[in-house]
Amino acid sequence: MELFSEISLAAWMSLLALSIVVVISCINEDLNVGFLSVAFAIIVGGIWVGLSGDKVMKAFPVSLFMILAGVTFLFALASTNGTMEKLAAFSLRACGGQTAWLPLIIYLIVTILTTIGPGNIAATALVAPIAMAIAARVGISAFLMTLLVVGASNGAAFSPFAPTGIISNGIIAKMAPQLASIQETWTLNGLAWKIHINSTYCQGIVNIGGFLIMGGWSWIRHKRSVTIDIDELAPRPEPFTAKQWYTLTAILTMIVLVIIPALPFMKGVLPQGIMYLIANVGSVAFILAGILMLLNAGDSKAAVNLMPWQVIMMVCGVTVLIDVMERAGGLTAMVKMIGALSGPVSVNFWLGLWTGLISAYSSSSGVVVPMFLPLVPGLAKEVAGADVIAMISSINIGAHLVDTSPLSTLGALCIACAGEHENKQKLFRNLLVWGLSMSIVGALACLLFFGVLGW
Repeated sequence: MELFSEISLAAWMSLLALSIVVVISCINEDLNVGFLSVAFAIIVGGIWVGLSGDKVMKAFPVSLFMILAGVTFLFALASTNGTMEKLAAFSLRACGGQTAWLPLIIYLIVTILTTIGPGNIAATALVAPIAMAIAARVGISAFLMTLLVVGASNGAAFSPFAPTGIISNGIIAKMAPQLASIQETWTLNGLAWKIHINSTYCQGIVNIGGFLIMGGWSWIRHKRSVTIDIDELAPRPEPFTAKQWYTLTAILTMIVLVIIPALPFMKGVLPQGIMYLIANVGSVAFILAGILMLLNAGDSKAAVNLMPWQVIMMVCGVTVLIDVMERAGGLTAMVKMIGALSGPVSVNFWLGLWTGLISAYSSSSGVVVPMFLPLVPGLAKEVAGADVIAMISSINIGAHLVDTSPLSTLGALCIACAGEHENKQKLFRNLLVWGLSMSIVGALACLLFFGVLGW
């Protein structure tokens, strides 16, 4: 009771505003809570925090918006000219007709596509139709194939090139000055890759383990000596066109220009002017997208329509509300509530659990991650001995491991692509049970990997 009595009215109102946003995001997917968050931020800021509307709107994360816009536009261009589809088709042929290798090949394809930039939603939308057609052809259930496709896309979602990774890293960069413990050991680029690796192996163990336990291992053993005509399963695509080679070159260039300057031995090697041009992945993406447009390598109008504007605005709007919450004392109140339940190890369980439960019905990247990541600096002070990277990873993984649920975009995409022979009501129920159970499994995985083992 003493804890609650210490919370100010302004903090309570900011918490109420955030709670309303979260509830609405859970029950009405058609309403963009990013815009609603800005409206609430202006009201709470004006009445209870003493902030003018102008000052509230200055909290809009322009840098994060531009990075997301640049990267998603570049990969939308790549989608308009068929580059990503053809890349996936050529990759699928790598199994050479060995049926038992197909699950691994599909998992790797989705992981690579997500990592290099399109992100989890785009990679799932790209591969799910192919993967489900293959599942029907070789006798893998749509449920098991969904675990592979969604598990791979979410595992790799925190790549520094992917939209979800950009969202997470943008928030981390903003709060980095408050995290002295990691600034002494990590650069922001190095930290981004560490968080990406944590997500990849943790979600990979859970989802691949689930695939094997729920029938995948039995299927692999049965198909170990079976071959299939690869030209029937995945016909050889036409060779890459000149426009598609331009696009592949641009994607490879982006990866190189982002990774190489971050290497320790490259410090001071590149001229300052070049460093200004490649300051972050967003600036690189805008330059390369501009070159592709001049080369007429993609349809820029169609690319703009393909960009995930709803998610971008959701993230930016919730970030504005979180900024007002911080000024109002709402973030401090949330930190104290979670801290009261937690120790340095168990905090990873609670963060994984709460993010999973909320994310099962709300947007993982658009609402849950922007809501919980800003709590990390306060929790690092409130919970003595808690590891900052572990808490960040627990939030990210807890929020995304539940996305196999048919209530999420990824799970829904897989159901939509499932073969006609599948009982889609049963598939919906099985994925819903699996997805919701991942809030508990994810919390336990975060507790084990990041709390107990300290990986």
